[in-house]
Amino acid sequence: MARIVIVEDQLDIASVVQDYLRAAGYETTHFADGQGALEHIVESPPDLTLLDIGLPRLDGIEVLRGAREHTDHPVIMVTARIEEVDRLLGLELGADDYVCKPFSPRELVARVGAVLRRFSPNDARTRTGQDLPGLVLDGVYWRASLDGTALNLTRREFSLLQVLSRHPGRIYSRARLLELTFSAGADVTDRAIDSHVKNLRRKLGVVTPTHEWIRSVYGAGFAWEPPLGPSPNFLPIRLPTSARRA
Repeated sequence: MARIVIVEDQLDIASVVQDYLRAAGYETTHFADGQGALEHIVESPPDLTLLDIGLPRLDGIEVLRGAREHTDHPVIMVTARIEEVDRLLGLELGADDYVCKPFSPRELVARVGAVLRRFSPNDARTRTGQDLPGLVLDGVYWRASLDGTALNLTRREFSLLQVLSRHPGRIYSRARLLELTFSAGADVTDRAIDSHVKNLRRKLGVVTPTHEWIRSVYGAGFAWEPPLGPSPNFLPIRLPTSARRA
């Protein structure tokens, strides 16, 4: 039973969301303020958090920023703020989906299920009983292979692939990818990410020419999209400490 944390200061909305999620078989915990929610998330990360932005004590953006320092569990932003800058900021900080109020409770439950499936290690990964092509990353020697074929990546391409493939479906902005794959103070622009993504697509396409592994999200960034399911046969091995923290 997946554990869902609901962070919502409007009690009527929180009550409806809890009822629908519990009816769908999820265990829920509700917080009406950001500070209490963040303390709970850090101490005991749930399987997923539904996070409002406009909260007392600590707003949702700060809760997300604080949570991402300790956990990579999926977060869906649920908010009345519809401005593009708010959506992009949430995605840039690591939100996995964005739902604007008013919303359909049934749609919200469906989105929760979809995001959880992207993060589930037991999700269906087979086509007629065979594993999907396996992605293997060796962070010691900066080597990667797909379905047994070496990808011959540069170190920067390897870092980018490592970040994107860790959370299939999560949208990363160019600015966030720069932060995660380039050293602080590096004299580069976000267009460098476009160049590396292009090269990665080309090298991945040599192995699987009918599938584009990296999806462009207009106005937002890029997401890792394995075929026929949200999770590839991902086998990270020999990752050094610095790579695990990336």
